[in-house]
This record gives sequence, structure tokens and C-alpha cells, in this order.
Amino acid sequence: MKHPGTWRAWLRGGLLLTSVCAVGGTVAIQAGCASTPDSAAREGISLSPTPLYGKFVWHDLVTDNPAAAKRFYRDLFGWEFVDIRGGLRPYSLIRAQGRWIGGIVHPANAAEKREGALWLGYLSVPDVDRAVTEVSARGGKALDGPIDVRNIGRAAVVADPQGAAVGFVRSRPGDPADTGVPDEGQFLWMEYLAQDPVAAADFYKELLGYEVRERPLGGGPHYVLAQGQHPRGGVLANPVKGARPNWLTYVRVKDPAALASRAQALGGRVLMAPRPDARGGSLALIADPSGAVLALQRYPFESSKSATAP
Repeated sequence: MKHPGTWRAWLRGGLLLTSVCAVGGTVAIQAGCASTPDSAAREGISLSPTPLYGKFVWHDLVTDNPAAAKRFYRDLFGWEFVDIRGGLRPYSLIRAQGRWIGGIVHPANAAEKREGALWLGYLSVPDVDRAVTEVSARGGKALDGPIDVRNIGRAAVVADPQGAAVGFVRSRPGDPADTGVPDEGQFLWMEYLAQDPVAAADFYKELLGYEVRERPLGGGPHYVLAQGQHPRGGVLANPVKGARPNWLTYVRVKDPAALASRAQALGGRVLMAPRPDARGGSLALIADPSGAVLALQRYPFESSKSATAP
């Protein structure tokens, strides 16, 4: 777990305090730096007319080698990158299939670097301060913020009661709309690998008002956190004994086996190759060259019984 004092520079260097929200006056960030709905529309970004609280709206990769990360993800997924200058630290926006989906930022200091690379997801919440207070009251803690972010809104990073890090953001321009299943190469899903999945599902239900639906899945209970017709994330027991709880980020791919093999050839590692007992062979887990973990998921799944993503 990162020491609380190490997160502030990360936030200030990454998405949440990237005050330069345009390159040549045209680049809008999908989940926060779009200065107006019109500027978002020019970039092919659809903003919901009402906030979509409880939706993961952005993903940041923190890595001590952004250049290597960009090479890796460009060759693996075909992602494009736009470097943002003018903030406290360099920041690179990620574009996949014409949509801005996240960013890449360098660790702020030696303490962050020692923690290793990771992907951090940001949840849209109606009131960042209240969310942080409620997390603390239920046994979690604030890691940084809340802080005001020019052209974005307000944001914070917390550790929930089981220790998993998650970001909160209240975006003034609005949240990216629900526009169907993401394209290949875009973020598809978030899944909480919990020490206690029942407690985790209850915690996020109380925090964000999710409906909790239990789905059959081999290896123990699996819960889907949903808002009406829209699933927002899954919760299940962490399959790695002794590993700390975390939110796992999924990317939609056509062929997880081929992409996992390519990831290894590009300098990453295959943590789990597709296998029949894991969603019909539709899932692989990889780590990029700096150690950040991602799930590669074919969608639809092979088995309709296990299909829980939007």
C-alpha cells in the first residue's frame, strides 16, 4: 500500500491535475478534462446528460518507464498517445479506437516507485468529500485529497476497508455516456479481487447504491455491482492466497491467447494463459514490462452464464 503522503504528486501529475486540457486547442479528455460538452463532441466523446455515479470513468497507469509502456501498449493494442506538457509532471493521454480512455504518468517519488506499477480506476461519485468521509467511517482511509481540479471538478484516492485503492471524481463537464459494449482495445470491465467478497459487495452497495446480483461462477460467490441495466463491476474472492485485494482492469480483445503470447514477446509476462475453467478460455492475465496487471477478455464470453460485463 502506498503511504498516504506519496499519492498527492501522483494525482497532481496525472489525470486529476492535468491543467493543460488541450493540445492545439482540440484535445478533450473523456472523463474530466473536456472543458465543455461541445469540445468533447468534437473529439467523438459522448457525455451523459446526467451524471453516471458509480461508473468507472477513467484509468491511469502509473509506471516508472512511460516510454516503454507506450511502446508496449502501442504494439499490443494499437493505442495512440498524446503527451501533455505544462503540468507538474509529464502526462500521456491514451486513445483507443478514437476514444480517450486513460493516461500514463510517472511515479512521483522513490516511495511510489517501490510500490511498483499499477492501473488505478476512478469512480464517478456525486460528492467526493462525502464519499471519502464514508470510506473512512467504514474502516478505509483517504490516501490523498479531496482536491479541487481546474477544468475537471473534485477528486480523491482512497483505500477501502480491505485495502484496495480506488479513485473518486466528480466531473463538472459530465461523465462518458453509456454507449454499449466498448470496442476491442478499450476498457471493458472492473473486477474486485477481495479478501472477503461479501463484505466488499456490501461496502460498495452502501457507498454508491449499487444493486448486488449474485452470479454463478466456479470457485466461489461472484457478485455484480449494477445500476439498473448497467453492470459496473464484479466482486469475487482473490484467487491468489495472501495477495492484497485490488481492482483488476479488463481490456476487450478478440483473441486473449494470441494477445497474451504477444505481450510476452513484447517484454511482458503471462500470469494466466486462457484455460477452459476460466470463463471458457476467454480470459488471460498479463503484466506489462513494468509489472502492471491487466486482464485480456474476449466478449461475449464463451459461456452466457458467466457473462457479466456490459
